[in-house]
Amino acid sequence: MKPKTATRYTGVAIGLHWLMAAAIVAGFALGWTMAAMEFSPQKLRMMSWHKWLGITILGLVALRLLWRLTHPAPPLPATVPLWQRGAAHAVHVLLYLLMFAIPLSGWLYSSASGVPVVYLGLWPLPDLIGVDEDLADRLRSLHEWLNYTLLVAVAVHVGAALKHHLIERDDVLARMLPIVGRREP
Repeated sequence: MKPKTATRYTGVAIGLHWLMAAAIVAGFALGWTMAAMEFSPQKLRMMSWHKWLGITILGLVALRLLWRLTHPAPPLPATVPLWQRGAAHAVHVLLYLLMFAIPLSGWLYSSASGVPVVYLGLWPLPDLIGVDEDLADRLRSLHEWLNYTLLVAVAVHVGAALKHHLIERDDVLARMLPIVGRREP
């Protein structure tokens, strides 16, 4: 007898997905807001919060990747064409790469700028590289462009989920929702 295949992500995967989504939105909003601010105590506070979120996201994505490697995703509906399966896989790989690269580029930028990262104001993290003003400028630009790339990748991800839910009327989105009602045929 063949074992039953899961049709939804695990509760842990769903929780990590939505927790990380909220942290990424908050981190992006903080970054966007503080970039437009003049230097001030409030900007310094926001920079600290932004770094704390980045380090938290880095830890969560490591945990999420470990969970994902040991708990496979439920299969997509058989009605999903092969090209969409490939596109979904490519976007997910890109999202994971960006969720690692963005916090690391921010940490590298802080290190090159000579500004320490002190997680939650309690634990100083080691500098990843030495102070280098020219490199810091390039890392700031890299961090910014990686975030814009993430914004596009998230828009594609959300757009595809909504397309499946609203147009295809399949359960692709429902697999990741914390609370799912029964869909009427």
